[in-house]
This record gives sequence, structure tokens and C-alpha cells, in this order.
Amino acid sequence: MKTAADVKVSVFGVRHLSPGGARHLIDYLNRVRPTAVLIEGPSDATPRIGDLVDPSTVPPVAVLAFTDEMPVRTALWPFAVYSPELQAMRWAKKNGALCELIDLPSGAALALQDLRRRGLEERGVRREMPDSETPEADTGLAGEAADSLPGGLPPSEEPSAAEPEGAEELEGGGPSRSIYDRIAELADEHDYETYWERHYEHNANPDAYRDSILAFSAEMRELGEAREREQQPEEHAYNHVREAYMRRQILKAIEAGHDPAKIVVVCGAYHAAALEHPAEGAMTDAEYAAMPSRGSKLTLMPYSYYRLSSLSGYGAGNNAPHYYQMMWELMEQGRPEDLPRLYLSTAARTLRAAGTHRSTAEVIEAVRLADGLASLHGGSAPTLLELRDAAQTLLGRGELSVVAEALARVDVGTEIGSLAEGVSQTPLQDDLNRELKRLKLTKYKTAVAADLSLDLRENRRVSSPEAAYLDLNRSFLFHRLELLEIPFVRSKPAGADRAIWAEDWIIQWTPEAEIRVVESTLLGETIEVACAYKLREKLEACTSIAAASELIGIAVRCGLITQMEDGRRVLQGLAADSRDVAQIARAAEKLSGIVAYGDIRRADTSPLVPLLEQLFFRGSLYLSDAANCNDEAAYGMIAAMSDLNKIAQEHDDAVDTALWSRELSELSERDDRNPKLSGFACALLLERGEMSAEQCAAEVSRRLSPGIPSDLGAGWFEGLSMRNRYALLSRMSLWSQLNEYINSLDDDEFKRALVFLRRAFSSFSAHEKTMIAETMGELWGVNAEQAAEILTGDLKEEEDKMLDELNDFDFGDF
Repeated sequence: MKTAADVKVSVFGVRHLSPGGARHLIDYLNRVRPTAVLIEGPSDATPRIGDLVDPSTVPPVAVLAFTDEMPVRTALWPFAVYSPELQAMRWAKKNGALCELIDLPSGAALALQDLRRRGLEERGVRREMPDSETPEADTGLAGEAADSLPGGLPPSEEPSAAEPEGAEELEGGGPSRSIYDRIAELADEHDYETYWERHYEHNANPDAYRDSILAFSAEMRELGEAREREQQPEEHAYNHVREAYMRRQILKAIEAGHDPAKIVVVCGAYHAAALEHPAEGAMTDAEYAAMPSRGSKLTLMPYSYYRLSSLSGYGAGNNAPHYYQMMWELMEQGRPEDLPRLYLSTAARTLRAAGTHRSTAEVIEAVRLADGLASLHGGSAPTLLELRDAAQTLLGRGELSVVAEALARVDVGTEIGSLAEGVSQTPLQDDLNRELKRLKLTKYKTAVAADLSLDLRENRRVSSPEAAYLDLNRSFLFHRLELLEIPFVRSKPAGADRAIWAEDWIIQWTPEAEIRVVESTLLGETIEVACAYKLREKLEACTSIAAASELIGIAVRCGLITQMEDGRRVLQGLAADSRDVAQIARAAEKLSGIVAYGDIRRADTSPLVPLLEQLFFRGSLYLSDAANCNDEAAYGMIAAMSDLNKIAQEHDDAVDTALWSRELSELSERDDRNPKLSGFACALLLERGEMSAEQCAAEVSRRLSPGIPSDLGAGWFEGLSMRNRYALLSRMSLWSQLNEYINSLDDDEFKRALVFLRRAFSSFSAHEKTMIAETMGELWGVNAEQAAEILTGDLKEEEDKMLDELNDFDFGDF
């Protein structure tokens, strides 16, 4: 009589993303005709199998788990159309068999991932852990990833082209090599990926795939388990818990009445040998109750072939997901021998589309070359490596650069999956999909970046309000996505000549964008509610008036008027005690733009006008005090004065321009303030028409008279020259006074002045410098054109040396 320990089930080990594995698995299921198909994958995702196998669901797609509390952790299980696990699900549905996922529930997987991290940190092991915004982040799939994908193998076991961390290393006359490198070397293959394709994907023998995987699993566990237990205890413990749980789930299926002989378990190759006898080491009820777990939820999401590829850093991926889809489709059609012709003709067609013509004869020769290369290695068909070599030789005529882009498109592809209509997702995902449909943006949900220009003005050529403000509503959505840090859109910087009502965006869907949408579900059930929550959080944490004004701008751009009012109250409270003119001016400048152009966004900005008046009043009132600063701080004050002056010009009916003029006049006359700022105040007064020519001449004479220290005189001139240059260039008296002043300086004072004057003239255009040189020529009584030619010509060697010495001038005694 058999004991519980004698119970044995059929296990089919697979490699994730293996079309050959999927083909052999289907054949095996057709022979065994199981009543239960149990698949490695998060057990709490079993209810989503129906959505995954829905005929309207187009892979690649993924199951995404996320914690329901901050900080958000995510785990991802992606599927391609040729994933053996997905094909097993489809077979079970078609044949009426029970189908369940039997790996750790997502909450337990996420909790154990955290424990693994902490264990590594305590042991001082440095491992690259991507942040939680990437699919691999919280499943440990990048680099040395754990096997939290259905059918994926831990890197210490994953038959991947990249060298897996933790693989058994072999020494021998050079650097250490992984066991996979050694296998490829013994098989006389270029790398393990090529070895795997030739011996597994191309293997048509009915039982060879499954038997080889089982043998591979047993031998790899024997080789690596002791080493993993010693050197990677976290990884070993994690796999031990997973396998104990999967055995428990298999036993539950047996207890439910399924004959063990009619149960097929589909799992990653590494686990295959460990699950044949589920009673040995199954998780007990007590162990199950003690297993750590975090609250989590599941959703489905479209995925992309790029993210499935190992090129993106995905540890369980392959290097050519689209190539393997082509292989799968031809296997389904019963003509896998056509793959070389399909691959190379597709590459040639891609080249032709890009403007590089290649003939049919060259494609035929490339196919022949690939077949020949395969024969040299005893293969029944060319591998991807041999197809690429043939493409480079015949289609690229020896140059990889000619065919590189075409081959990347054929190898990796740009496919993005889609979910069946009505598939339940998180509320935020559903809301975003509704918004994309409402705003006619669904076509932009692709992996290929697209540019979109928006005109925020009302379109009067259409009849409905929805159509009239289509671009404005698109802008609201895009700015909301930016606020939530959802990388589906990004704004392009606007040029100086770009109209205020125009916006330019780049739109590109990525799995990372979908993951960020899911993570933002904790903030609210719609995009608008989530944005309002995030803005409220930012406003509550806001401590500077510049940041508060920026948040008000974000609220207006997002179309969140309630939050604009919240921001106004926060800014008003912060501004009441501020005397920082630079910050006040920046905040006022942002408010000024919002008030001036708020109507374009259909926002009532009138409540912001009193606040703008208050900020302008405080900036003007404290201008003179703030001008008592060093040269470094003076640059910030120059920008502040420019902003306040612009506000005075654009909102003269709302702000106290008389106060501004008085404060500018006072600063322009002060000798105990930063001279650059006093000079800049004079420039603004001249520009505003509030300083006469006589007043200007008197101030120039006073500031640039003999005896005035060079740093004061030249510094004042530097400030004066920052605005209204053409008006200055036409004032001969100014240059005459500057000439006399410079002539009055001794050598040391002249060097000091030269530093300020060089800085002042550095921003002048070539034309302006020529005009100055001609003016100086007239003052010196020489030919103006000759003077300009000499003064603007190339420096002599000794002059260059003198300037180098000037650059090293010691300002410590200023």
C-alpha cells in the first residue's frame, strides 16, 4: 500500500518565455489529459486566469501585485503568447481542467522580499535593488533576481545569456566562469543562449524537452544547493519556503479528489525535481499561519516586448522576445523550418522601409549562409546568432551598423499587449483608460514615442463644448500625470517665441507608467482625486513661498481650482512673515503669469490678485534693505528686481507702482548698498522714463569721478549696463565720463576695475562691442573704424598672458 510519501505527480519544468517549452507542454498535456493543471505563480491571482485567457486579451500582459499601504511595493508576473504557463492556462480552459496558480500569495512574496533585503543588509552584502517604480524592483528580478515569475528561474539557475550571480563558478587558466559558460564551451557553442536554443527550442523529440529539464533540475540542485545555503542563505530560504508552499497546494488538489496521475504541475526548471513528491517537505498549517505577509492587491496590465527582453535588465527575459514569437507562430502552423526565411525577409523589409534596398537574391543567400553555419555546429536549424551573422554578412554587407536597427526591431519588437474590454483593473487604471478614450488619446498608448502639440484656446469651429476644449482637457490630464510622476507623458521645453497658449508633449507608454498608475491608486480612485490628494500633501509640507507659488501654478495647470485656493492661503500665510526679496519676487512673478494667462485655462484667478499686490508691496518695501548684500547675492537680487519691474509694467492697475518707483530712486542714490544693484536701479529708472538725461549724467559723474574706489565705480557701471543698452550706447557723455574715470586710476586700481568691466562687457553682443569701440575712437580723436578694428581684434600673446594674470588676481583685500 502506498504511503503519503509515495504520492507522485507529473511535473513539467519549463524555462520562462520558451516557445519550444510551450509546444512540448501542450503535446504533453494532450497525452496525459490531466484533470488539474497547477502552475507556478501567485496563488491569489488564480481568479484572474479567466481574464488572462480571454480571447480578447493580447499578450504580452502581466499580473501586478502591490501593497495596499505606503511605502508601495510591487511584484510583477509577465506573460508572452509563447509563455508555457499561459499556454497551460489556455489548454486547461479549453479542456475543462482545473487550473490554479500555486506559488506564494503576492502578500507573502512581497513580505519575504523585504526580509531578504534586510538579511542582505545585515550581512553587509551589496546588491543592486532598483527602486519600486520598475517592474523588477520588488521582485528582485534585476541582476540577481529571485524566481518570482512563473516559470522564471533564479539567476543561480536561470539559463540566461547573461552570467547569473551565484552560479557555480569554475576555475581554469583565467577568470572564473559560470557553469553555463562551461556548458556552452563543452557543447562548442558561442554562449549559453545559443546552446539553449539549439538543444531545447529546436528539439522536436516528444519527451526530450521534459526529460532533459528534469535531469537538468536534479543535477543543478545537487551542484548548487549546498553552496547557495552557505553563501546565499536568503535566496536558499526563500526558495525553500516557496517550494514548501507549492507542495502544500499540490496536496490540496489531491485531497480535493484529483488523481495524482492526472495532475500536471508546470513550474520553473529549478523547482521541477523538488515538486514530484509533494508530501516530502510540504508546508504545515502551523508554518502557513506563521508565514509573514503584507496586505496586497492584484491587477492586470499590458506589457511590452522591450520590458520582457534581457536588454532592459529583466533577469528572466530572453534577448529576442519578438523573434521567439515568430518561432512560436510557425510552430503552431506546423512549419518551424520557415523561421530563417521569415526572419531574414522581415529584416530586409525593415531595411527597405528605412531606405536601404536589399534584393530577394541577397535574402536567399543569407538563408543559405545561416543554414550552412547551423550545419557546422550539427544543428537542425539556424539559431538567432547564426541568423544575425548571416544578416550582417549579406544584408549589411559586412557592417553590423547597417543592419543593427533593423535586427533590433525584428529581435525585440515594439509590441504592447492589451486587455479584454471590461477586464477589472484598479479604479485609477479604469479612470485613466476612460480619460484616454474621452480625449481621443488611446492611439498614443504605444511603445513608440509620439509628439503632440496642443492649442489651449477654444476651438470655435466645432459645436460641442467637449470638442471646443479638447486640447485644454488633454493638457489638464497631462499635467496631472506629471504631478503623479506617471511617465506616460513629458513636456517639451517651450522656446522663447512659443505662444503662451501652445504646449508640446512627448507621449510614450511603458510598463513603468502602468505601474505608477497602480501605485497612485492609494492616493485616490480617479486621476483628479489622486492629484488633489498629492497637492494637498505637498501644500501641507510647504515651507517656502517660492514652492507655494509653484504649487499654485501646478494646481491651475491641472485644472484643480480648489487646490489653487488652498495654495493661495498657504502662500499668504508664508508671505506674511517673509522679508526675503528674492523669494518674494519669484513667487510674485509666478502669480503674475497665472493671473495674466489664467483665462486660457478657464480659471478664475481673481482671488490671486490681492495676494499678488501683497507680495509686490513687500518686495518693494524691503528692496533697499535686501540690497545690502555681497556680489554673489546681488545676482539673485538682479533677477528679483527684474521680476518686480515686469510685474509693475504688466499689472500697473493692480500693484503700487508709485512705491516701486520711490524705492528704485532711493536705491539708485544709496552709496551704502551694493553698487551693482544701485547701478541696476538707475538702469530700470532710465528704462521706465523716470530718470532724465541730466539726472543720469549727474549720477554718472558722481559714481565715476576720480577718487571713487574701482570696485565701487566699475561695479556700479556693471549694474547700469545690464539693461537698456542701446540707450546707454547713444550717450556720449557716459563713455566720456567712464574714459576719464579709468584714466584717473593707478595701476592697482585699474586692475581691480578691469575685473568688473570685463564682467560687464562679457554679455555685450559683438555688434554692441563694435559700437563702443567706435565711440571710444571718437573720444580719443582717432579713426573710429580703425579703433574698432584694433579693439575688437585678436589679442597678442603678451595680452593673453596679462589676462591670465588678471584671472589669478587676489581679491582678498577688497
